[in-house]
Amino acid sequence: MKPLKEFTIPFVGLKIASHHFEYNIDKTFFEYFEYEDFNDVNIQVKVDLNKKTSLMELHFVISGFVNVNCDITNEPYDQQINNEFDLVVKFGDEYNDEDTDILILPHGAYEMNIQQYIYELVVLAIPLKRVHPGVKDGTLNSDILKKLEELSPKTDPENDLKEEDIDPRWNTLKKLLTDKK
Repeated sequence: MKPLKEFTIPFVGLKIASHHFEYNIDKTFFEYFEYEDFNDVNIQVKVDLNKKTSLMELHFVISGFVNVNCDITNEPYDQQINNEFDLVVKFGDEYNDEDTDILILPHGAYEMNIQQYIYELVVLAIPLKRVHPGVKDGTLNSDILKKLEELSPKTDPENDLKEEDIDPRWNTLKKLLTDKK
């Protein structure tokens, strides 16, 4: 997979100071990664790169929304997402990204690509269970919700089992539990 050029930062020409980068992410970004869970995407990414003499510090901030389908009703809705991440970039003998917070680039490197970090930040900001806000507050009218309500077990206090409806053989077993003390 070839890296996207707009997410490559050529840091070799940057001065030792703080630098700011902004990106707008849409659905085509996730199509590049063959990730098809989102119906629509509108995310702003802000990256602050603080270049120092021997290392670089990157601070990622993402905010926006992704349009996903609800896990209960399959209705599409906009899921707000916000996430932050700090990355330290050091230089060493060979490329190493085994540690999630530290990236080691080879000494001769002059640029780095941050697309994978942005992708992971967005995907990890989505909740595991996606529930439409209308389901939570009861304002969503959907055929699926009506069918779930229709098929859910009804609890009626008048129809609950009474003590006399229980088989008397169970009372002997219950006595064993209470006599155990």
